[in-house]
Amino acid sequence: MDLGIAGRTALVTGASSGLGLSTARALAAAGVRVVIASRSSEKLTKALSTLPSSSSAIAADVSDTDDVRRLVDETLERLGSIDILIANAGGPPPGNFATTPLDSYETALRLNLVSNVAMCQAIVPQMQSNGWGRVVAITSSSVREPIDRLILSNTARAGVTGFLKTLAREVAKDGVTVNSLQPGLHATERLAALYGDLDEVARTIPAGQVGDPDDFGHVAAFLCSEHAKFITGAAIPLDGGALHGLQ
Repeated sequence: MDLGIAGRTALVTGASSGLGLSTARALAAAGVRVVIASRSSEKLTKALSTLPSSSSAIAADVSDTDDVRRLVDETLERLGSIDILIANAGGPPPGNFATTPLDSYETALRLNLVSNVAMCQAIVPQMQSNGWGRVVAITSSSVREPIDRLILSNTARAGVTGFLKTLAREVAKDGVTVNSLQPGLHATERLAALYGDLDEVARTIPAGQVGDPDDFGHVAAFLCSEHAKFITGAAIPLDGGALHGLQ
């Protein structure tokens, strides 16, 4: 399917591996010029080798608002505009109420909430002026059903979901859509670090398998397409049927 976004530009954060990198690949395959970002220059170099030559990479820490501004400025220098923002960041460390100190919440909120606000503040006004834009945030299925031992992620990602829903309503008239994708268990390095045996994890999912990051990337790219221009304010789970709730 032609997504109608060839020639557009995108900034994809948290894109040195996992779901961010898969999304960057799907966008590049649709003809989008992509800048990928993450904290690790070494991992970015490896990730960039899997993308078309029109792509580039910038090392940045999105939990630092000054670094967000630098990242956006450098991306604009390279691309001229940012039509698509894929807002993604690694999850905070696991823990529960009893084991998680108070200052860890501030760190998690900077990583998974404030980073999204800062990127949107820096990029969305330009999208509004251009009359076209796509924001897709990668959050977690924990927004709908909190995950044991991930109290920091549960808390921060629920907050960013509220922010994105509010933003979506404010900018919809300007041709800018704002959505989030809520991945369940996908075959990523983080999942392996958290759970170890992915075959055992797969048995807990109604679909009988963990998610394929490339499939996730294609869904994210579709949300950025011309075909998805009437989808905004949505928070979409991709979890193989694992969630129990009706909504």
